[in-house]
Amino acid sequence: MLFALLCTDKPGGLQLRLDTRPDHLAYLDHLNARGILKIAGPFLGADGKPTGSLVIVKTETLEEAKAIAAADPYAKAGLFSNVEIKAYNWVFNNPEA
Repeated sequence: MLFALLCTDKPGGLQLRLDTRPDHLAYLDHLNARGILKIAGPFLGADGKPTGSLVIVKTETLEEAKAIAAADPYAKAGLFSNVEIKAYNWVFNNPEA
């Protein structure tokens, strides 16, 4: 099952995001190599700077998706003010469909 991790940065979190980005990317690379990561990228504010993240993962359960979200270096660093996890159905342009 697919789950969308909708992550909102805390106000003023840009420097923390930049400082933590190498570890975050390494974490996503690891998930990608295991076939868990499907899509990932930042949400952008009006100024074009990141304000949060969208990460879509494939797991068996919501609990696994929650564990993946909690283990993200951005989450561990305290970057996010909110993380919402929703089941997701990828209908159009899904390469696995």
